[in-house]
Amino acid sequence: MSASTSYVRPEARALLKLGLPMVATQLFIMAMGFLDTAMAGHYSSTDLAGVALGGNVLWPVFMLMTGLTMAVTPIVAQLRGANNVADAGAPLRQGLWIALATSLLTAAIVSNAEGLFRVAGVDDEVARVAMGYLRSAAWGLPPAMVYVCLRFGSEGLGHTRPPMVVAALVLPINAAANYVFIFGKFGAPELGGVGCGWATAMVWWVELMMMLWVIRRPYYRATGLLTRFDWPRLREIGSILKVGVPIGITMFVEMAVYSVIGFLIARIGVTELAAHSIAGNLNWLTYVIPMSLGSAASIRVGFYVGARNTEAARQAAATAFIISLGYALLVSALLVLLRLHLVGIYTNDAAVIAVAANLMIFIAAYQIVDDTQATMVGVLRGYKDTRVPMLYSLVGYWLIALPLGVVLASGLRPLPPLGVYGYWGAMTFGLLLVALMVGVRLWRTSHDDSRIARLAAG
Repeated sequence: MSASTSYVRPEARALLKLGLPMVATQLFIMAMGFLDTAMAGHYSSTDLAGVALGGNVLWPVFMLMTGLTMAVTPIVAQLRGANNVADAGAPLRQGLWIALATSLLTAAIVSNAEGLFRVAGVDDEVARVAMGYLRSAAWGLPPAMVYVCLRFGSEGLGHTRPPMVVAALVLPINAAANYVFIFGKFGAPELGGVGCGWATAMVWWVELMMMLWVIRRPYYRATGLLTRFDWPRLREIGSILKVGVPIGITMFVEMAVYSVIGFLIARIGVTELAAHSIAGNLNWLTYVIPMSLGSAASIRVGFYVGARNTEAARQAAATAFIISLGYALLVSALLVLLRLHLVGIYTNDAAVIAVAANLMIFIAAYQIVDDTQATMVGVLRGYKDTRVPMLYSLVGYWLIALPLGVVLASGLRPLPPLGVYGYWGAMTFGLLLVALMVGVRLWRTSHDDSRIARLAAG
């Protein structure tokens, strides 16, 4: 990939115009999760643990299922680039059928998670709160999945601000609903942590209602989404899933490996688990920007592919990579320099601070490869090249990083046991390999016009 100086600046402006609202959307979503845990924690520690545990089940499955319809974004972006926006209604309608089906499957999975908690030896009262949270939240999964599909359509059309506005507007609604249902205010039952689930379900219904207003805007009406009704069409659904299944699996394996590592670190000690949680939270906060930049790049690349301008697509990909690398280097330096101050925001426990501050050095190195690979994977989505990156993630995370982490944490002669540092060191190494493989794949795809045409044709 290469980007001429004259091209970088306007393309960077276009990427940021798309990407900054997506960053804000993700931050609002994260704020909702923070409100759930913080407000449940003010009710009781048991309810806090139950909501957190329920979230560890809900969100990986949710990301897996919504990843299937994320294929709508590059599909619509390519149609827009080809000046065929009027044809975007058909894949959007089929995407909605996928969203409905996956919402029911997700609801069935999360509503029957008792066995998982029993196997994990979770305290009975914590498990009760977790299951109450999951079963109440499940009532909001159908509108949530439909909303997400419509949001992906809006982003593919190049309009990323409406989803940001929706996410901003529902944040205070979520806080108010939590207050009412957790603490039993204004005549509502006092549900504790379970009330977070009902509040989440209610917010998802509100999000859908707001999105139904968005799809009546002229830019969305131009797709013809509402001009006709289509029953499920297996061929079109298969085309969407061909791109979407690898996206969903990639997102799931990344979240799942962190969950597994969290359980393994919990066996080392409470201090290590607390430090790991702090490091992971800070990593996620800084990761939101390159992740959103990758999503914006997928829209730009998809548009250029649809317009059959592969050179412009390469320039967009190169510009996104340059921005991501520059951001990663800056943030990594700040994480090292400010590590004690950042960790101190979360705790005043000296032992936890010491371990977490050391982990921040690992996070600084991890950040560079994590940010750049996230952006490159997003660019590949714009080309609808998703299956091979999925395989890279499976190998890098599960076949290399996780086993190596177990070995390093336990001790590998002549090295002593590295504990929690072993897991983060292994994750950094595994992700470095993923980033290198994804980089080579992006280079080859972006310079292979026949592959680009073949992927675009589905």
